[in-house]
Amino acid sequence: MGSPFPPFVHELRVRYGECDPQGIVFNANYLLYFDVAFTELWRAAIGPWQDMVDRGLDAVVADASISFRAPARFDDELELRAQVTRIGTTSITTQIDVVRDRDVLVSGTLRHVCVATDTWAKTELPDWIRDGLRRFAAADAERAEA
Repeated sequence: MGSPFPPFVHELRVRYGECDPQGIVFNANYLLYFDVAFTELWRAAIGPWQDMVDRGLDAVVADASISFRAPARFDDELELRAQVTRIGTTSITTQIDVVRDRDVLVSGTLRHVCVATDTWAKTELPDWIRDGLRRFAAADAERAEA
C-alpha cells in the first residue's frame, strides 16, 4: 500500500458467532469486515454515509476479491488496514488487509461505483467525495486511465 499517508486502520475483535465449527473466522465474514473497514474509512474521510445519501448519491459494490493467507480465530484482535488505491471517474477501489500482530491474514479489494439514488444509474464522483478520500489514498490513486 504505497502512499505518503498511512492507511486507515480500524480495530476489531473476532466474535464467537463469526467463527465456523473449526473455530476460525468463516470465510464470508471477511466481506463483512471489509464493509466495516470501508464504512469507517468513509466516516473518517467524508462523514456519515447518510450525508451522501441525503445528497442523492450512494456507492455500491461492483467487484470484490479476497486472498486468504492464514486464519483468524475467536477473540483475535485484528487491524483492518484500508487504503484507497484508485479514484476513478465513477468508482473507488480500496485495498484492505486484515492483520494480526503485523501478519497479513487476508487481503482483498473492493470496487465501489457511485450511483444516483433516484435512478440507480452510475454517476461521476463529486469533488467533495474525491477531496475527502485523498486523505487515505495511495500516491497514484488518481492516475490517468490506461
